Amino acid sequence: MNIELRQLRCLVAIMEFGSFTDAAIELGVSQAAVSRNLAALERSLGVRMLERTTRAVHLTAAGERTLRQARRLLVILDDLEQDARSGTSILRVGYAWSALGKHTIEFQRRWAAAHPLVDLRLVRTNTATAGLTEGVADLAILRRAPDTTVFDVVLVGVEKRFCAMASDDPLASRRSVTLAQVAELPIAIDARTGSTAVSLWPADAQPARTIPTGDIDDWLTAIGAGRARGVTAEATAHQYRRPGIVYRVVRDAPPLPVYAAWLRSDPPSERTAVIELLAGLYG
Repeated sequence: MNIELRQLRCLVAIMEFGSFTDAAIELGVSQAAVSRNLAALERSLGVRMLERTTRAVHLTAAGERTLRQARRLLVILDDLEQDARSGTSILRVGYAWSALGKHTIEFQRRWAAAHPLVDLRLVRTNTATAGLTEGVADLAILRRAPDTTVFDVVLVGVEKRFCAMASDDPLASRRSVTLAQVAELPIAIDARTGSTAVSLWPADAQPARTIPTGDIDDWLTAIGAGRARGVTAEATAHQYRRPGIVYRVVRDAPPLPVYAAWLRSDPPSERTAVIELLAGLYG
């Protein structure tokens, strides 16, 4: 087997940026080079990585497994390089949507002051466990509890829930809204990584229609176009200010828990310090 790192980087870039063209731009190489590297990887492993159509690129089952391992390997190598050059260790904190909202910058500043020999990296990963399962995060910030047989989970705070809507929405003139009012339009929901499901509403008052989205950008696009409303964490309202979108607090929605989580089989040594700092920020 003769696998090269550039082949793995091409596979990861294709899936992260959605096309061979965008992967080539990100990597600073030609599209033909991306295609050659992927073909070489497939030959080395003896399996097909991707299924390609005129509109999209999809992973095969073998591609899913390879991508997961490739990400782990590339993260390890990047960390190894930084460790060798800087003499510091690295703590990777994953998140899927909005990190810690208004607390994000203060978290980074306080960590740097208290732990100068541990480089804190915030890593956005659009997966249900924010990079824990994929091996690209040591600890994750989650807003729905993962499988506690696999992960250790600690509640570090709670946040209000906000409704995101187009700026010309009839509810935009209000200071706050109710769940019933929000549900008068379709609700955009990211079932994989979002913090909202139809179960947030009472059984007899659930939205008549939902619009599935794949990530925070799809979610914001649907809402900004006036096709839907969305309910999300206070952190999203702080971190994703967009022209044409406004946020209003949902006054009758229960608060949203914020968790710190990590793999039970591989707990980061800095977890206690992270929990204490986060709990202090959330008060």
